[in-house]
Amino acid sequence: MVTIFELGSVNIAGMKIQLNTLLTLACTVVVMVALSLFVKFTKIGRAMIATSEDRDATQLMGINVNMVISVTFAIGSALAALAGLFYLLKAPSIYNTFGSMPGIKAFTAAVIGGIGSIPGAMLGGILLGIVESISYKIPAIASYTDAIEFLILIVILLVRPSGILGKVRREKV
Repeated sequence: MVTIFELGSVNIAGMKIQLNTLLTLACTVVVMVALSLFVKFTKIGRAMIATSEDRDATQLMGINVNMVISVTFAIGSALAALAGLFYLLKAPSIYNTFGSMPGIKAFTAAVIGGIGSIPGAMLGGILLGIVESISYKIPAIASYTDAIEFLILIVILLVRPSGILGKVRREKV
């Protein structure tokens, strides 16, 4: 059992909300905006986009693809560490499969929101969080929460294969 700190709770519109949850949401919004600005306006961010589109063409343009990949993994690792910290605030215990289900749900959120869309991934995560909260409050479906989330993933992929905010990419052959 790991105890970091307990912030308490606050009542908003008659709902009791943990301050840890509000802190997580606020920090997530700040990180999402910072990451979006980084990817859109910095040289390395644009190189990341170019590398994801066409690695060979990016290399021909003189961009060090291996460095871009290393920076991308470093950013991803830092974001995973931050996510682990916020997850630890909610469920303060560590075990060997600590991040498996949150990792699967994070990937699901990214697919629902639209792969390649940072705000879409956050929107997908918020949508899954709302569905999970509601499902856990209804005893008859509480044990099926994960199945309901993956059912939503399937429905969204059937209706909009690129995700909620994903862009349809057409490739010319």
